[in-house]
Amino acid sequence: MVEAKRFYRKLCRQLSTVWLIALLGLGLGCAPKHVAQQSPPPPPAQVAGGDAGATRTVAPVENKISPQQAQELFRSVDEILAFASADTALPIKHEVKRRLTSRDEVTAFIEKHMEEDEDAQRLRRSELVLKKFGLLPRDFDLQHFLLALLREQVAGYYDPKSKTVNLLDWIDSEQQKPVMAHELTHALQDQSFGLEKWMKFGEGDLAERKGEPSAADIDNDEISSARQAVVEGQAMAVLVDYELAPAHQSLLDSPQTVEALKQGMLVGTADSPEFGNAPIYLKEALVFPYRYGLDFVVELLNHGGKGKAFAGAFTNPPRSTRQIMEPQTYLDGEKIEPMRLPDFAGIFKNYERFDVGAVGEFDVAVLIDQFAGAEASHNLYPEWRGGYYYAARPKGDSTAPLGLMYASRWSNAEKAADFAAIYAKSLAKRYQRAHQVIEGTRAELKLESLESLTGKHTWLTEEGPVVIEVQGDTVLVSESLDQDTTDKLGRSVFQPALATAPN
Repeated sequence: MVEAKRFYRKLCRQLSTVWLIALLGLGLGCAPKHVAQQSPPPPPAQVAGGDAGATRTVAPVENKISPQQAQELFRSVDEILAFASADTALPIKHEVKRRLTSRDEVTAFIEKHMEEDEDAQRLRRSELVLKKFGLLPRDFDLQHFLLALLREQVAGYYDPKSKTVNLLDWIDSEQQKPVMAHELTHALQDQSFGLEKWMKFGEGDLAERKGEPSAADIDNDEISSARQAVVEGQAMAVLVDYELAPAHQSLLDSPQTVEALKQGMLVGTADSPEFGNAPIYLKEALVFPYRYGLDFVVELLNHGGKGKAFAGAFTNPPRSTRQIMEPQTYLDGEKIEPMRLPDFAGIFKNYERFDVGAVGEFDVAVLIDQFAGAEASHNLYPEWRGGYYYAARPKGDSTAPLGLMYASRWSNAEKAADFAAIYAKSLAKRYQRAHQVIEGTRAELKLESLESLTGKHTWLTEEGPVVIEVQGDTVLVSESLDQDTTDKLGRSVFQPALATAPN
């Protein structure tokens, strides 16, 4: 789970996506020439040749912008950079380099990151965790999806290493200007705050680091997601303002435009089939920094103007997806006490760590949406107050089902019980069979009608036992772990004093 978001965040810092620009045009009611969509290429021509009736396929010729259009596009960089600087109050400290790049070069850039980037090498681990939570279908190929999506979506990118904005030689220059407004905002962020260094805060590799994770380590995953939303939300705000400027409007006096854009983001466009067919979690994760980040920036603009919304969000950044999704918690300076972590090394001494990370407000919002619907998610996710997971496999058995522990904390016991019920109901969809183990005189629960869950309950599945325990405001889930490990986790999470006592 952590690695998939982390990998995509790194690419998002450099790649703008076509569907966002297309949706922006649709939301603003712009003329088609302002919508940076990639039309599907015409079918390959069939040319006669060789034996009678035989044909050979000729690849379609891709239209390229002319040298004159390229020069005009290069000249517009300075003009759009000046607009972005005025819109954000971020100063222009030096000229932004620019270059024209081809589709083949962009594809090579994406493939290089997919094949060589150290985060990409860990996508398989993330994929299995997402499948264990039921957020991806069991037969889903995450790496294939991300590669196909980025090939489909890329519309331009700013490279913070070379300080260069890369423009595309196969998209009309007028269509690229809104993309430039977005990307040149990243250039200004980079000039003032050092984008790569600023974003690396919170991106420590928990899964590869020696030793066991601390509460601060796990919190860092949420911090990184929140910072990505700041980066992309600001760039989206400038993009919207750039498109509205000819009508002498801005995103602050056109809330209907922002709302239409946000609603359209999760739908996609006709020429984005990979995105349109993606599972709910991936759709939400991909648009989170743009959709909720834009809302966050708008809220800060309304409460403190450009200084608070742009430079202020970098010098005093949000620390969680909760603060992005609910900006008032950021404005109020809300601080949530970190959850106490078990002694992972001692409890999982017979297991090999597979992955570990935060389960933030965004993650539970999507999980609830997937298994209980959008209304239930909207009502419950604001009650989230913390969460983390730890995935492991038995030592020496790489074929064993992935073991998972997941702890979550809620605003009160009632909300914890509500979430536990939703999680329990998800078992029927996530496993081929889930049969409850009945203890004493307790009656078997009917998952389909379950509304609230308290106490401790066990189900047997084809991947081993699933135990859900609810005490007060905390829910503990153990999946595919042995009984001794599950018992130790329960004592550590719910009775920390007993957990530290000698055996």
